[in-house]
Amino acid sequence: MKTVLVTRPKDQAASFVQKLDEYGLNSIVFPTIEIRPVSGWKVPDLSVFDGLFFTSPNSVTFFMEQLLRESPDELRNLQQLKVWAVGKTTAQDLARHGVKTQPVPKIADAVTLMEEIDSSTIAGHTFLFLRGSLSLGTIPEVIKKRGGNCTELTVYENLPPSLEESVKIKLLLEEGKLSCLSFTSPSTAINFFEAMGTITLPAGVQIAAIGTTTANALTKLGVKVDVIPESFDGPGFAKAIAKALL
Repeated sequence: MKTVLVTRPKDQAASFVQKLDEYGLNSIVFPTIEIRPVSGWKVPDLSVFDGLFFTSPNSVTFFMEQLLRESPDELRNLQQLKVWAVGKTTAQDLARHGVKTQPVPKIADAVTLMEEIDSSTIAGHTFLFLRGSLSLGTIPEVIKKRGGNCTELTVYENLPPSLEESVKIKLLLEEGKLSCLSFTSPSTAINFFEAMGTITLPAGVQIAAIGTTTANALTKLGVKVDVIPESFDGPGFAKAIAKALL
C-alpha cells in the first residue's frame, strides 16, 4: 500500500486522511506547523473598515474567539461589512457566525481572489486583513497597489515541527516508505523542507500541492510539483493524489 505524508495540523487532518483511506492509500500525519493563537492584540473598531479578508479557517477561529469574548458588540459591525474568504471552508466557518461572504472563487487562493475583485472596490477604501505569522502578504500588497489602505492583524502563529518527529520522517523518506508528500499551504512546505534540511528527495517520491499558491511556494524552494488538483479542497486533493499514485 502506498503511503501519503500529510503535513497539515492534526485537528485538520482527519477528513483528508479518511478520503485517502477510501482510495486505498495509507497516511502518516506529520504536522509541519503547530497553530497557536497570538496574544497581545485587541479587536479593532470594525466600523472604520470597508471590508475584511480571511484567508484560512484558522484566521476565522482565532479572530472570532477573541471578538466574542472581548468585543461581542463588534459582531454586528462584522455582519454588515463586505467580507472575503479564501476557500469554501473559511466561508462556511464565517457563515456559522452569521457573516455573509462575497462569492468564493473556484480556485481557492489569494491571487485568484484579488483578481476577481474590481479595482474600484479597492481604491480609496480601508480593509482589515486577518493573518497568520507566515502569511505571504499577497492581499495587502494588491490592496496597496490598487490605492486602498490595509491594516494587517496577526491572530495566530505557525510553529515548526519537533526535532524528534522530524528525524523519524527523514528516516522514513530515506527508507523509501513514503510515496507522496502532500502540502496544503506555503508554510507547511517551507517548514517541512527546513525540518528535513534538504530539498533533495529519493527517486519516485511525488510532491502534491493543494493549490497554485502552495505550488508556487514549492517551486521557489526548488521543489518540482507533480500533483495539483482541479478542485482546491480536501476531497479534490485526495482524488488527485490517488489518481497519480494508483
